[in-house]
Amino acid sequence: MYNGIPIPSPWPPKVDVSDRTPKEVPYLVNPPAVIPIDVGRQLFVDDFLIEHTTLSRTYHHAEKYEANPILSPETATEREERSAEWTQYTGSHIATLFNDGCWWDPLDKIFKLFYMTGWHGGTALACSRDGLHWERPDLGTGAPAPNQILPEAYGVERNGSTVWLDLRNGTRRYFLFMYHQQTAKQRLYVSPDGIHWQRQGDAADGVGDNTSMFYNPFRKKWVYSIRINVKTRDPLNVDARCRGYRECDELESGMAQCKQEMVPWAGADDLDRPDPAVTSLMPPDAEPSARKDYGALPQLYNLDAIAYESLMLGIFNIHYGPENHICQSLGMPKVTQLQIAYSRDGFHWHRPDRTPFIAPTGKPGDWDRGYLHPASSVCAIVGDKLFFYYGAFSGQGDESHSGFVTGGGVGVAFLRRDGFTSMNADAGGGTLTSRVVTFNGKHLFVNADVDQGELRVEVLDPEGRVLAPFSKENCLPVSSDSTKQHVSWAGAADLAALSGKSVRFRFHLASGKLYAFWVSPTLSGASHGYVAAGGPDLDGPMDVV
Repeated sequence: MYNGIPIPSPWPPKVDVSDRTPKEVPYLVNPPAVIPIDVGRQLFVDDFLIEHTTLSRTYHHAEKYEANPILSPETATEREERSAEWTQYTGSHIATLFNDGCWWDPLDKIFKLFYMTGWHGGTALACSRDGLHWERPDLGTGAPAPNQILPEAYGVERNGSTVWLDLRNGTRRYFLFMYHQQTAKQRLYVSPDGIHWQRQGDAADGVGDNTSMFYNPFRKKWVYSIRINVKTRDPLNVDARCRGYRECDELESGMAQCKQEMVPWAGADDLDRPDPAVTSLMPPDAEPSARKDYGALPQLYNLDAIAYESLMLGIFNIHYGPENHICQSLGMPKVTQLQIAYSRDGFHWHRPDRTPFIAPTGKPGDWDRGYLHPASSVCAIVGDKLFFYYGAFSGQGDESHSGFVTGGGVGVAFLRRDGFTSMNADAGGGTLTSRVVTFNGKHLFVNADVDQGELRVEVLDPEGRVLAPFSKENCLPVSSDSTKQHVSWAGAADLAALSGKSVRFRFHLASGKLYAFWVSPTLSGASHGYVAAGGPDLDGPMDVV
């Protein structure tokens, strides 16, 4: 692969998702002897790039926007009570992400947020210049609500949906993959602008609701993330939600056989512990078998992913319970939380931090009390921040409307760019030595917070000898807080002399945090990595400016 990881055979491998034992990540157990780093910023989310370090690692969580929710139910279609034919559950006052998506469209120079209106209702579009303040445009489609973009009859009942912007195409830029309640099928649509849609066909029978899809540009493959239910090997014998994997060159051609040709892929494991706030809801006189209904075994509700810089960034939506009928009786949304995962081969996931990246409050009256869903687009880049959009439910609409799936809105949470993990040093200082890497660029950049300290870098040969003049002593110290800082050495204009050679970087850090490094071909600091759902300063799928 682009990062030196060999593709195992057979591919894709099969995973026993009924076994909840945490799975090894092959490329972390046996990393490549030499790692090319020409694609994207190199993040320290795992030990893939690290040969040795005395620095400590911190996992960071997104911080919710204080003005959340950024979108609340306002129109008649968003506030009306709806009930899908297949269920007794009704819901109202809903304008939320049921995955859907939020993308920066570089042609129109706006953010486009696709969301669900009403419980299992239609799909609508909101637009924003800054990603925080949103408008419902009149699209002139003749829909009951002027901003609805439903591809078929406006009374369609939908479930989970994915909206994907593919900037490689001219007329087929947007894809919408939606579970159609009336036919119990996943349907695929395409659009040039996210407003006018054409149906392309249905997926094979048996593809469950909340199945999603994404594009992996590192392998140039589309991937269907398919909902499956698997009997787990535990005393409760729970029929748990997991995910199946199906990759293909084209969405349409892969869709017809996506269930038949998928392999079991991912699920919750024994490191996902039950939520005591959920399990404590079980009545003391309940049968022991009822434990499964009260979150005794967390499940993987959904898995969405997108390319960010040098890796695939995943959102694991972990379901802690209770089951639907219990939530309905208690008048509360079920408890799901969003956790971050990382993959460098697009299949195996590393989830080192099992604390929530974005969590529900669990408090009655809060707009995000529970039932969180991420945007399928995962995150956007706005300046020095990553914007993570998510849907949530309060369980409360107005005085006459409350229940399990009532009161849905949209919020956003922020993270420093590349800020998932930092490698830290106190005033005593420490070092991080990389594995052997190669590059074709000329200029070293770092994302670091050292305004109270100092960072110096030296370049070594594979055996650990300093390559003159790239020594620690010749390095001009970095002493500021920035997501893009140039590193230079006295006696050398750039790193061109080392281009194509096998080297190591050793970072000397004191009183600071190091988030990422990369070697750019230009002084602009362009990483040539992927930029997730884009942003106002980005005109394409990669950081090349």
